[in-house]
Amino acid sequence: MARSLAPALTAAASLTLAAVTAPLAAADTGPGRAQGDLARTYAATARYQVHANAVADGYKPDQYCVVDKAGPGALGYPHFNHKYDNSLDPAKPAALFYEDDGRGGKRLVAVQWLLYDRDQELTTDDDRPTMFATPFKGPKPGNFPGQPVHYALHLWLWKKNPDGLFETFNRAVTCLPGTTRPKPSL
Repeated sequence: MARSLAPALTAAASLTLAAVTAPLAAADTGPGRAQGDLARTYAATARYQVHANAVADGYKPDQYCVVDKAGPGALGYPHFNHKYDNSLDPAKPAALFYEDDGRGGKRLVAVQWLLYDRDQELTTDDDRPTMFATPFKGPKPGNFPGQPVHYALHLWLWKKNPDGLFETFNRAVTCLPGTTRPKPSL
């Protein structure tokens, strides 16, 4: 019973926080706005703690867990909804990230926004976007064939990241053996 109440309680708390901070967010573009936008993101993504809700809303799950090739940590399982590519709306992230919950299901841990670079040049960044008073990382090359040069902003909203709220990878997230993308054979 307690488990089924958790998402509802989280959503209610998020909506209350959003209502309290919304007037601050509308009035400025600094820390008050960032806090209001964070509250909007919490409220909008609380329903995705139930994995089936994310899939029903068009977030396509990747079958592989993404690890940090440069060190410890991972992103988890990405779920992209490409209709939100280029969105700067705090309530419409382009990606959700899940980790295994240890019971055969998935637990929401993070969200991401993805904006395409205007000139598609890795050497320029005059169009770098900002959300939550934080600049996006990039420009970055595409992660798969056909993905444009882009900027990305990760937000570890649902699982604490010891390295920071907006870091790309989280060393507190691990991928189970056999869940990562196989290396291409030569």
